[in-house]
Amino acid sequence: MAGNKNLQAANKAKKDEFYTQLCDIENELRHYREHFRGKTVLCNCDDPRVSNFFHYFAYSFEQLGLKRLITTCYKNQSPDLFSRNDCEQAIYLIYEGDRNGNRVPDPEEIGIRPLRGDGDFRSPECIELLKQADIVVTNPPFSLFREYVGQLVKYEKKFLIIGNMNAITYKDCFKLIKENKMWLGASIHSGDREFGVPQDYPLHAAGCRIDEKGNKFIRVKGVRWFTNLDYKERHEDIVLYKKYTPEEYPKYDNYDAINVNKALEIPCDYDGVIGVPITFLDKYNPEQFEIVKFRKGNDEKDLAINGKCPYFRILIRRKQ
Repeated sequence: MAGNKNLQAANKAKKDEFYTQLCDIENELRHYREHFRGKTVLCNCDDPRVSNFFHYFAYSFEQLGLKRLITTCYKNQSPDLFSRNDCEQAIYLIYEGDRNGNRVPDPEEIGIRPLRGDGDFRSPECIELLKQADIVVTNPPFSLFREYVGQLVKYEKKFLIIGNMNAITYKDCFKLIKENKMWLGASIHSGDREFGVPQDYPLHAAGCRIDEKGNKFIRVKGVRWFTNLDYKERHEDIVLYKKYTPEEYPKYDNYDAINVNKALEIPCDYDGVIGVPITFLDKYNPEQFEIVKFRKGNDEKDLAINGKCPYFRILIRRKQ
C-alpha cells in the first residue's frame, strides 16, 4: 500500500492535489450536524464544481440548515476534476440553497464569480471570503498544513480539515492540541484512506488503482481529521484494565515517566506521568487525561529508554 512515501513525494514535488472521497466526508460530517445550522461554510481548497466537499454541502444544504456555501479553487477555471493549476485567475462559487423546490443544487442556483487572482487561500481576496465564513471544511495542501492551520487560528475560525497524522509533531499544531484548541476527528483512527490524484501523478506502489473512467487513486497512511468542533465521542473515557509493574513499564532515562506502547495498555493504578504514542490522541478525552509535554526529556533531548529513543511520545497524566 502507498503510505508516507507517497505523501513525502507529493510534498517534495508540491503535488498536494489529494482529493477526498465522498464516503470519508460523509462518515466524518455526521458527527457534527448540530454545528452547521444557520452557518456559512467555506471550502477554500476545492474546485467548487466537482469537489466532493461542495457536493456534500450543496446536497445537504437544507438538511444541515446552512446559511451559505462558498467554495474556491487555486489557479483553475477548468471544469475538469483535477485542476492543472495553470490559470492565473480563478473563480469562486456561492450557493444559498434550493430556490425551485427540487432540493437539488441546479447550475442556475449557483453563483459563479471571478476572483482577481489565482485563488490561493493566503491571498487578500480569499482572506476576505474566509472572514465571511463560520466554519471551514476542506482538504488543505499537505505541504502547507501548518500555515493553513495558523491562518484559521489567526481569524478564529471553526474548522474541520483532513491532513496527515504527523502534523501532530509540528510545534505549533501540538501547542493547539495541548491547549485543547484543536483535536482529532471522530471517524478515522487507524489504517489508510484512498484519495484521488491528478492524471500526471505517478503510481508506483501496490494499492494504487485506476478506475473504469481512468481516474487515478492512491492509498495514504496516517490520515486524520483535525477540528475544533466538539463531538460526544471525544468525551468518552478510555477503559483502563492493566496494573502497573516496573518490569512491564520501564522509565525513561531523561524524564520521570513510564513508557506505554499502546493507549489501551495505560495502567489504571499509576498516577505519575506516562509516555504514550501519538496515536493516543485518537482516544484522548481531555476530562480523563492532561497533556504534560511532547517528545523531550528534562535535558530537551528525545525521550530515551536504555539509550534508545522510541518513536515520538506524548507525556500525559491521569486527571481522575
